[in-house]
Amino acid sequence: MIKESQVLEALSRVQDPELGKDLVSLNMIKDISIINNSVQFTLVLTTPACPLRNQLESDARAAVQAISGVKKIEIKVDSRVPRPTNKPEMLDLSIKHIIAVGSGKGGVGKSTVAVNLAVALAQSGAYVGLLDADIYGPNIPKMMGITALPPQKGQKLVPAEAYGVKVMSTGFLVQKDQPLIWRGPLLHSIIKQFLSDVIWGDLDYLIIDLPPGTGDVQLSLSQVISLSGGIIVTMPQQVSLDDASRALVMFKKLGIPVLGVIENMGYLVLPDGSQMSIFGTGGGKMLAESNCVPFLGTIEIYPSIREGGDNGRPIMVSEPLSQPSLDFRRIAGEIAAQLSIETLKKQ
Repeated sequence: MIKESQVLEALSRVQDPELGKDLVSLNMIKDISIINNSVQFTLVLTTPACPLRNQLESDARAAVQAISGVKKIEIKVDSRVPRPTNKPEMLDLSIKHIIAVGSGKGGVGKSTVAVNLAVALAQSGAYVGLLDADIYGPNIPKMMGITALPPQKGQKLVPAEAYGVKVMSTGFLVQKDQPLIWRGPLLHSIIKQFLSDVIWGDLDYLIIDLPPGTGDVQLSLSQVISLSGGIIVTMPQQVSLDDASRALVMFKKLGIPVLGVIENMGYLVLPDGSQMSIFGTGGGKMLAESNCVPFLGTIEIYPSIREGGDNGRPIMVSEPLSQPSLDFRRIAGEIAAQLSIETLKKQ
């Protein structure tokens, strides 16, 4: 007769290599059921984008299989993103993690990165929102293929939705080609409204696409919400690196943890398979290492990325098996894992 205590004992020997604890003490094993010689249980991951999902499931299966008498094992994989318990909230939001995507200068593909990371997290099964805080150049609606918001509910705005991601942007609220000439106080007000007056619902992750530079929007965000972390997007060339370094230092001065650096447009793959480094090479990694933050990886120059931004179909949707999509998915998993690790360390 197989006992539940045997199953728990076996699973207590399976370690999550990133969290450094076993599955049982991490409370990742639920709903154990034993019928005759068949064992069923649920493996609850700390994020649906967990990069170690297959390894943890395989190790758990092997551990239970080693129990004498077990003939069949059924594992259901679920996820529950842990909510930070010691994070002061200035607004009443049901959002577990808020991630800012910034850059020192425009034209480096920051919005493209924000869009594809949001879609990658949503495709993993997470509840995701995307806030276009680039007030002066709101490109997210076009890149997500959305033209309008749903009707309001009372005094609250309802975010648009595409590809499993809830989206809000000033691009929905102004006429096409109308320039926004706003001073700091008005920027502060609109940022606060986009957070408190929008029905975001329960989100695992809210990705915020920041405007380039280190200005009023970044400061306003740090004053009204607690950001879980920031991501820096840069190109390899020195001009981009200099500005990205300023944005990285800004995050640190505002007390925002830097989750890492992403190097965009790092190289072009030629027809013969070789790579051409049009904008230089290794700059993103150098920036990360010199500031002691993770280097999350390089995204290549890929025509479909640009096409997807123009026609409202991100490459994560149009070519989910392409190399850039695989890179975005890996980076999204690494970011989600970082946030889970830091959250559980503080509990």
